[in-house]
Amino acid sequence: MNTQIKVGLLAYGMSGKVFHAPFVSTHPGFTLHAVLERNKKQAVADYPGTISYNTIDDLLADENIDLVIVNTPNYTHYEYAKQALNAGKHILVEKPFTASSAQAKEIFGLAKKVGKKALVYQNRRYDSGFNAVKNIIESKVLGHLVEVHFRFDRYRNEIGPKLFKEEPYEASGLLYDLGPHLLDQAICLFGKPDKFYKVLSKNRIRTKVDDFFSIQLTYKDGLNVFLIASMLVAESKDAFILNGMNGSFSKPHADVQEMQLLQGIKPTDVNYGLEETKDAGKLTTITLNGEKQTTAIAPKKGDYTALFEAVYQSIVNNVNFPITEEEILTQLEILES
Repeated sequence: MNTQIKVGLLAYGMSGKVFHAPFVSTHPGFTLHAVLERNKKQAVADYPGTISYNTIDDLLADENIDLVIVNTPNYTHYEYAKQALNAGKHILVEKPFTASSAQAKEIFGLAKKVGKKALVYQNRRYDSGFNAVKNIIESKVLGHLVEVHFRFDRYRNEIGPKLFKEEPYEASGLLYDLGPHLLDQAICLFGKPDKFYKVLSKNRIRTKVDDFFSIQLTYKDGLNVFLIASMLVAESKDAFILNGMNGSFSKPHADVQEMQLLQGIKPTDVNYGLEETKDAGKLTTITLNGEKQTTAIAPKKGDYTALFEAVYQSIVNNVNFPITEEEILTQLEILES
């Protein structure tokens, strides 16, 4: 393989159009070579020169493809990842990587056996808000952290049209939809918890899958991390709250990347990933004389391009991928419990 990675994309719905194709097409190290489109043939219109395949077998048989992006429904990830590896392709798999830690171990083992990379797409590590939280923690301005809250809320009180999310398939429900995002962020920052406690519930009329979850992670140093997601929050509050011995930090979920990508804004646009000033984080610390001091913290831009750069460096230069196998296995052990 040369240094230009040719990519095969397994779906061109929202995930393919918004979270993958724009980055593959603008990163100089990738070429969007082929897309699997069973019905509408939209990718070729959006990206002239791209090959449109009708079946996964046809796409995997293309010897020019180096990397396959598995962005299909959750319950297909395990089988499609295996097929792609056995076809001699590197893989980048959407969250959740698989439905279970046993499946993940098998995929990681197979990748090593065939000499290919099995990488996991956890794009929310590259949100502007999460980067702001990470910077605050690394600065140690809050001192020892005692309580952390991460939330990811929506308001969708009706059953959605995507059956793979609403029917009790393997890895369906809100836990497997948004849980990988929140767990990945927490595990990235704080590591594997000492203990965890999880609550799921079904609240929407006629729902067959969970639409609320709460996960509490506890650590030996006394830190408690609370991860919550709901599909019935009409007014979102702070998405990130940090409480430490020296003060607090709070931040709304205001990353603009998804909205911009839906509007057709390219990752190369000068304003891509920049939040509005009004959505800055709020840092509150206590001075030596006991007074509160509040400071607005403007986050750096979010940019999912960094994830694709990490994919490129991992495949071409064998650089360690930032989302590790151990982190993914910890995540899945909590999800499947």
